[in-house]
Amino acid sequence: MSAPPPPSASSPSASSHPASSHPAPRIDSREFYALAPEAVAALRALGSAVEAAGLDRGMLELVKLRASQINGCGYCVQYHLNLARSLGVPQVKLDLACVWREAGVFSGRECAALAWTEALTARPADGAPDDLYAALCAEFTRTEIAALTAAIANINAWNRIAAPLRFAPPIPA
Repeated sequence: MSAPPPPSASSPSASSHPASSHPAPRIDSREFYALAPEAVAALRALGSAVEAAGLDRGMLELVKLRASQINGCGYCVQYHLNLARSLGVPQVKLDLACVWREAGVFSGRECAALAWTEALTARPADGAPDDLYAALCAEFTRTEIAALTAAIANINAWNRIAAPLRFAPPIPA
């Protein structure tokens, strides 16, 4: 995944929202990119490596969306919804990503990837369960598992930057 771009000048800013409903960014995304260019470059490089592995981009956006939902990162949730829509991910999958187990609309591969995402994002002290890894192995090659795991690590890193710094979500015009 490449880094989410800074919002365009036409994007709504935190100041367009009532102060009581949306706290102002602590450091906005544009400023973060300027303050930490090496960190941004490293995260973008990891994202590029994941993309080069050839995993389905729509599935990766579902993974990034789900991790961002779990982490409460409004910026990344909106960013990955926007990107998933542009890739043609069905709306029903976007609507039901947070309840994917009950939805019945996700493929076996998507279910394995989403379960792995949840396990790595809300990682218990003993790591990911063996049964989830076995289910993952039934759907993905070892190379794909490595790339998927790197994608999950990358979105979790972005979530841990954007959420506490309160990046304003990139609401589409």
